[in-house]
Amino acid sequence: MSYKKILTIQDISCVGQCSLTVALPIISACGIETCVLPSAVLSTHTGGFTGFTFRDLTEDMPKIKDHWVKEGIKFDAIYTGYLGSTKQIDYVVDIFNATASDTCVKVVDPAMADNGKLYVGFDAEFVEAMKGLCGKADYILPNLTEACFLTGMEYKTEYDRAYIDEILEKLTALGCKNIVFTGVSYKPGTTGVVVYENGQYSYYEQLLLPNSCHGTGDIYASAFVGAFVRGKSAYDAAKIAADYTAECVKATAAEENHWYGAKFEPVICKLISALNE
Repeated sequence: MSYKKILTIQDISCVGQCSLTVALPIISACGIETCVLPSAVLSTHTGGFTGFTFRDLTEDMPKIKDHWVKEGIKFDAIYTGYLGSTKQIDYVVDIFNATASDTCVKVVDPAMADNGKLYVGFDAEFVEAMKGLCGKADYILPNLTEACFLTGMEYKTEYDRAYIDEILEKLTALGCKNIVFTGVSYKPGTTGVVVYENGQYSYYEQLLLPNSCHGTGDIYASAFVGAFVRGKSAYDAAKIAADYTAECVKATAAEENHWYGAKFEPVICKLISALNE
């Protein structure tokens, strides 16, 4: 395996086991050099904490990019997570153009919505900007809510394969031909991941766990990127990431007061073992 260099662009919540505090250790554990561009610094994440601090780093992003260009730094993969504004999305496009190697894999997690609703602070203008960014990616990782906002489809909690196929068709029309579609459930008590590559459909199903945690989307996306850049196929990377995320949720369930994130560190050995199989 050649030694790859990944750039991940997202915010950093100092406490809360999400965003860069998840992406950096997980991708590093996959044996890949992990470079970061923080889009903002928060004392904690915003899900359940109050009075958190927030430092916007939007205007630092082009300056950082310019320095990298001056130094001739290029990346083998670029992975974006939560971006706070349309301006940040515009800067990410510039970073794609300026710092991607000739074989760079660009992965966009359109982290903007869940449970049928956009996150606080996002609107239709942001959705349109995210559509454009997704069109420039090699792989996108939406959940069902995000996929519906990106395509204009009605959000449903009960659906069939035809509904998912229509969403996939509309997602590919944005310009990205490869989709890792999370949280797809065709029957009660299950969840799963659809991997759609250049028109080819595959599905990995799991049991739906009774508890959920903040940050599992970040864990999943980071594990997928790490496994994929490590050399696994998209389907195998999606499966490894799904299994690892489930292990993180199980590890967290036993601790009653650990409500703010998932305990990904104690089971990271299972991710490493899966990568070596």
